[in-house]
Amino acid sequence: MTNQSAQTEAGGRIGRLYDLVTRHWPLLAFLSSALMLAIAHAFERFGGLAPCHLCLKQREIYWAAGTVGLIALILQRTPLWPRLRLPANLLLGALFLYGAGLATYHAGAEWKWWPGPSSCSGLGSAGAADLEAMLKGTAKIKAPACDKAAWVFLGLSMAGWNVLISLKLAVWSVLAALRKSETAA
Repeated sequence: MTNQSAQTEAGGRIGRLYDLVTRHWPLLAFLSSALMLAIAHAFERFGGLAPCHLCLKQREIYWAAGTVGLIALILQRTPLWPRLRLPANLLLGALFLYGAGLATYHAGAEWKWWPGPSSCSGLGSAGAADLEAMLKGTAKIKAPACDKAAWVFLGLSMAGWNVLISLKLAVWSVLAALRKSETAA
């Protein structure tokens, strides 16, 4: 295979991938949101990493985006879709971009670039009275601190990874919105 034909074939594969992703974006946005929520819940349930206030706020974005993706998926099967494709995909893009901003704020608080919310400082320690209150069921349990990364992989916390994933999802949403036509496959 010559270099020219290899480049043409690679370009063809990229074009087919672009076409496939942008044509089925509502489904992929719904599935991506569901996967991100499942991963977050798995870290909580199986990894024992309780979410902080900002973690829970980031999950809300995926709940909203998943709902919009599901509604858009249903609308794709109606005659309304050609008129609603642009606003639905731009709404998904805006949600994912907002999620990236929120995750950036969280990651910045973890890196001590700026303070996190005061409701999420995680300051204080548990004493004997706190333990007794926990046993009686009257304790006021504090959420983990937003300014401490509970998990880091390749130098990025969960919030840092969420920034990258949310940005990728926002870009794909805009690409799907700017798609020229709805060709049948």
